[in-house]
Amino acid sequence: MSNLVFVCVLPHPPLIIPAIGKGDLERVANTVTAYKNMAQKIAHLEPDRLVIIIPHGPVFHDRLVLVAEEKIEGDFAQFNAPQAKVALQIDQELCHLIVREASAIGIETFLLDQRRALEYGISLRMDHGAGVPLYYLAEAGVRGYGIHLTIGMLPYRQLFHFGEALRQAIEKSGCRTVIVVSGDFSHRLIRGAPAGYHPQGREFDQKLIQYLKDYQVEKILNMDPQLIENAAECGLRPLIIALGALNDFEVETEIVSYEGPFGVGYLVAGLTPRQKEGKEENEYVALARQALNKYVREGVRIKAEKPLKEKFKRRAGVFVSLKKGEKLRGCIGTFVPTQPNLAEEIIENAISAGTRDPRFPPLAEEELEQISYAVDILSPPEEVNSLERRDPKLYGVIVRWGERKGLLLPDLEGIDSVEEQLSIARQKAGIAPEEQVEIYRFRVERYR
Repeated sequence: MSNLVFVCVLPHPPLIIPAIGKGDLERVANTVTAYKNMAQKIAHLEPDRLVIIIPHGPVFHDRLVLVAEEKIEGDFAQFNAPQAKVALQIDQELCHLIVREASAIGIETFLLDQRRALEYGISLRMDHGAGVPLYYLAEAGVRGYGIHLTIGMLPYRQLFHFGEALRQAIEKSGCRTVIVVSGDFSHRLIRGAPAGYHPQGREFDQKLIQYLKDYQVEKILNMDPQLIENAAECGLRPLIIALGALNDFEVETEIVSYEGPFGVGYLVAGLTPRQKEGKEENEYVALARQALNKYVREGVRIKAEKPLKEKFKRRAGVFVSLKKGEKLRGCIGTFVPTQPNLAEEIIENAISAGTRDPRFPPLAEEELEQISYAVDILSPPEEVNSLERRDPKLYGVIVRWGERKGLLLPDLEGIDSVEEQLSIARQKAGIAPEEQVEIYRFRVERYR
């Protein structure tokens, strides 16, 4: 299960704000309707964070810009609508995660705070690139909390790789995240358009929409540079960053609406990531990481995603093990299921492994990035009496004496015999070697 839950492509014409567009709203009715529907869809997803990627504002040739203040605010006063106000609370932790992930692959970023804004003569007011999407999202009840990101004039491949780094930061954050691609397509669709008319303006829009619909990412990355220049667009670079974030997913694309009555192409589209076949097992580990990260950072216990996927509906005992480097940092589990479904079992035991293992202090926030996870899903235990039926590489073991129980998972380093396995399980339960115990075996599905 990925923390990146959705990507939407939204235009940003100020005239679709009712106080600005007024009588012109009828000419962009399809865009307004699609925008409202998209905002409602995002509200239904209940994201923890928004990452808004915009194409203008402070743009550097060689790096991308992230706002690093606690909040960025704006309004539409320059369009005679000062009463329409917008704001975005900045997630400082996610911001710095993005910087670190980008730096690791050699891509520079610029953290824009009040000091640097004064130094460079840059405004920290939000412009309409972020303002228009946030206006409609706020109207739908979406919490304005996340990241304000401005493109850099880097080669398209580097922007794509930055998107991959952005995805890594999102996954490490443990927060359900929606990426908002803010951008308009060609500004040259008709005579009298803002950038003048060019016959290739409409050609660019048609090709890009078709490539997006068919999800042909390489064709988008390799579009004719002259065609792009002639289109005079502002949405391609933000889109490429989002496509990088979606790399390694199967992606379901929905083209919701497109129109250009004023000579600028307005596209509303949604991109839903799906795990590629053969990688579904990672969803258990991702859920454990998401649950623990959210709990350590915010004290919040996440809820299982609804509707539950079929694989999460079953009930089973689960152990979640945490390692910091090569050393154990926590391990808590359940012999038999205690929760109504597998998702809730993983969530509960992941939080317990990181915060309630009596052998270790609770996990600190700064440790989260250093933790690796294993999720073991237990088969129902079966009682055994014969040594031949106990293989420590294949089976875990449970020993029971009265109310005391000790469990040891299978295939642990340094444990090669049944005798060692039983001895350690007895020690864990405080059962003396001479006590006659009931012995059970179980198998595990192990995901790392």
